[in-house]
Amino acid sequence: MHPTTPRIAIIGAGPGGLTCARVLQRSGVPVTVFAHESSVAVDPQGGTLELQMTTGRTALRAAGLYEEFTALSCPAGQEVRLLDHTATVLLQDAPAPGGPDRTEADRAGLRRLLLASLTAGTVHWDRYLRTLHPLGDGRHKAEFDDGRTETFDLVIGADGAWSRVRPMLTDDTPHYSGVTFVETGISDAESRHPDLARLVGDGSMLALSAGKGLIARRHGHGPLLVYAGFRGSQDWALEAGVKMTDAEAVRAVLLDGFAGWDDRLLALLRDNDGGFVNRPLFALPVPHPWPHTPGLTLLGDAAHLMTPFAGGGAGLAMLDGCELARALAEGGDPDAAVRAYESAMLPRAAQAAEHAARALAQAFAPDVPHGALRLLPARRP
Repeated sequence: MHPTTPRIAIIGAGPGGLTCARVLQRSGVPVTVFAHESSVAVDPQGGTLELQMTTGRTALRAAGLYEEFTALSCPAGQEVRLLDHTATVLLQDAPAPGGPDRTEADRAGLRRLLLASLTAGTVHWDRYLRTLHPLGDGRHKAEFDDGRTETFDLVIGADGAWSRVRPMLTDDTPHYSGVTFVETGISDAESRHPDLARLVGDGSMLALSAGKGLIARRHGHGPLLVYAGFRGSQDWALEAGVKMTDAEAVRAVLLDGFAGWDDRLLALLRDNDGGFVNRPLFALPVPHPWPHTPGLTLLGDAAHLMTPFAGGGAGLAMLDGCELARALAEGGDPDAAVRAYESAMLPRAAQAAEHAARALAQAFAPDVPHGALRLLPARRP
């Protein structure tokens, strides 16, 4: 790499990439972030994030943003319930007083916090990476879809599941896990649907049977985030002849797929607000190493995409970004810093991804055993 201050690019403006940029800037290291979104006004998709003390919240402390984060977060529900398709409670887990606290925050709010912490002009919006051209000595020329090019000494791929940086390091691509989640939600469940609120309890409820699941997560004291999960084709909607924009048609297909389930559980699909979002679950091979390549590295889903039963993809990405930034900020050889980061991150990611794959297989097995709960330590989908 360059003997002077290296030019660093982060591709992707998710939690991991933004955390990396923040810790770098806080250490006096310049960095540029390239986001494919058209503007800062485009909020990320998905539900709330539960950030654990050892991953996401550790990164926020290093970023000097922990106090601001606590102001926008709220305590996560502690209880977990495992039911079968008859709504019979198989297991109920409520942590003892004094146990580890769990905190969750809105994805959009966390992203706004991270963005506001960066120097003005750090993030370049509407810049979609087309490809990278190796120039030797670890330098790469980044070519964007708008035709512009820039040269960097280090390019950090924080660009998610379908990373454009990853192909420069490995031929591996995400594979479909065989399980799809269809996401929906119920607002103000406490007052509008008290029976559902009681069914879910103060935290998470997982009703699992015969390779299917209805999963609900309480957010604060009001809304429920709901997932219908099942094994099958990722093109199930197309094969059923419905469009995801047609909420009533999607609902009918889902209710038919869960025919025979207790009516109290089916109410999670009947009484939802708005529409449905299709989320087929993809993952990278486990483990997912790559040959160390000067001038390039990955973090977050670009490095270790895993299915969500590991419970903490965003937190792991933020810890990745924090640790990589700290290693680079220590000075010395940036390539050695990247090597040190990869040597610590890859084994940690492999362990989490292995657990995620095992937990998903167990939860959506043809005959779900009562012991499934112990494979879900994150207590949420």
